[in-house]
Amino acid sequence: MCGIVGIVGNVPVAPLLVDALKRLEYRGYDSAGVATIEGDHLDRRRAQGKLVNLENRLKDSPLSGTVGIGHTRWATHGVPNEVNAHPHFSENVAVVHNGIIENFRALRDELSADGYVFTSQTDTEVVAHLVSRGLKQGLGAVEAAHKAIARLEGAFALAILFKSETDLIVGARNGPPLAIGHGEDEMFLGSDAIALAPFTNRITYLEDGDWCVVTRNDVKIFDINGAPVERAMQHSVGSALLVDKGNHRHFMQKEIYEQPEVISHTLSNYADFGTCEVRGSEGLPFDFAEIDRLAISACGTAYYAGMIGKYWFERYARLPVDIDIASEFRYREMPLAKGDLAMFISQSGETADTLASLRYCREQGMHIGSVVNVRESTIARESNAIFPTLAGPEIGVASTKAFTCQLSVLASLAIAAGKARGTIDAEREHQLVRDLTEAPRFANQALKLEKQIETIAHDLARVKHVLYLGRDTNFPLAMEGALKLKEISYIHAEGYAAGELKHGPIALIDENMPVVVIAPHDRIFEKTVSNMQEVSARGGRIILITDEKGAAETSVKTEHLIVLPDMPEILTPLVYAIPVQLLAYHTAVTMGTDVDQPRNLAKSVTVE
Repeated sequence: MCGIVGIVGNVPVAPLLVDALKRLEYRGYDSAGVATIEGDHLDRRRAQGKLVNLENRLKDSPLSGTVGIGHTRWATHGVPNEVNAHPHFSENVAVVHNGIIENFRALRDELSADGYVFTSQTDTEVVAHLVSRGLKQGLGAVEAAHKAIARLEGAFALAILFKSETDLIVGARNGPPLAIGHGEDEMFLGSDAIALAPFTNRITYLEDGDWCVVTRNDVKIFDINGAPVERAMQHSVGSALLVDKGNHRHFMQKEIYEQPEVISHTLSNYADFGTCEVRGSEGLPFDFAEIDRLAISACGTAYYAGMIGKYWFERYARLPVDIDIASEFRYREMPLAKGDLAMFISQSGETADTLASLRYCREQGMHIGSVVNVRESTIARESNAIFPTLAGPEIGVASTKAFTCQLSVLASLAIAAGKARGTIDAEREHQLVRDLTEAPRFANQALKLEKQIETIAHDLARVKHVLYLGRDTNFPLAMEGALKLKEISYIHAEGYAAGELKHGPIALIDENMPVVVIAPHDRIFEKTVSNMQEVSARGGRIILITDEKGAAETSVKTEHLIVLPDMPEILTPLVYAIPVQLLAYHTAVTMGTDVDQPRNLAKSVTVE
């Protein structure tokens, strides 16, 4: 959510700030801005909408200056417009901010009583005025910044610029990530390594509560009390990331097509394709055989991956699983047993609600495992065991390849847990791993259905509501399909367990209601067919996603039939995810929405 870049350099930094912000577009934003110091003058350019608007503003009115900060904003306090765009000023101070200042109203009242005038609706402006007041009280720049940061409550990452300091940016992190980039006679701040990749691969990540003083040749890091702390510098892979669409129209389409490869990479990290064995759990701080319950927590698409994982862990490992939306997990005060396992799933590894749930479980003495796509993320760093997905950077806001890589990890771990607990024998293990090795091949075959799915999407683009139905692991996949359609096409969609249809949702069925049914021919296929007959009897327009055997045996009239190859049961969520994603993608393309950066959404949700 939002993006921060700061540069203390030796050449004009405004164009560099904008280029770095482009690498953060995947996070989602609705306005952008940069500020630099030119001599003894602090100046800024801001624009509503996409970065191209800011670029045009800078072409018409350039900024010089070798020190500056930049920001892409996703609105939380105040409408998305230029007045609310960052950086925010207070006389001789400029501030950019990710997150939420929870006590901003009290601070705003206090500052207003002191005569400070607020020009925006944002919570961020209080930070600029707090720092400015410290300077007026005779404090130095660093001391004024520290005093202001200490007053803040909530989740925030900050970069602060001072009119009188041409060799200084102060940064702070409490929740949302912030990284320091080390250069030669120049230093950088950024929301992640991707933003800093064009400049350096030497990165230091701030921990929660850290704040830093960045100059052209040095950085000093302190805790909230002002005591110096040491944080390790590491070499990031961010500099190797090439963020472009290739020959695809959108990042989302490119990332859908990357799935056969990244699924293969992820699975090979957890299973030996040669011996058809899952890799042992040696080195883990827990033993699956000694765990009585598994708690899984996540948000959005990652939550649906966790729901599918629940079926697998209970089926193959006979391990009871509790699955919660992370934003609700802490508040229901679930009884937790010390020594059990809590697993958290997050693409970014920075999801605020998921991180808060992790910390709650850690306080209860549970083992902490995380399924993340960013190994250097906060969730990864605070886990006892990291289970990385190897999806690579996912730029499209609507998750695709990260989802199927999460499923790849969870399927592998469920088999490993079953092996450790003695609920599957070696023969069964070998068969399940052989099945998983087929996932990339079946995924490739699913991609060949794109032209047919594009045709179906033209019809779907004309409706206002869609139902998705599925049973077993296809029930969470139905909810994920509905979420994808909502996210990028803005069509209202809901996913239901097919057996729940007659308990309420069937009232919605008429001749205008498309119903997407995800139904591979499995042990409960006939029950799903019965639900399809209920839809058909009421005139519903059925779009059936099934396999060759299911297509041959279904007796229900369908408006569209998407046929995948017959495949092992464990593979269906991984492979059937692809036509579900393509259906949402092409519906959105047909409607002309912003597929990669849909309205109101952010890639990394770093506030609760």
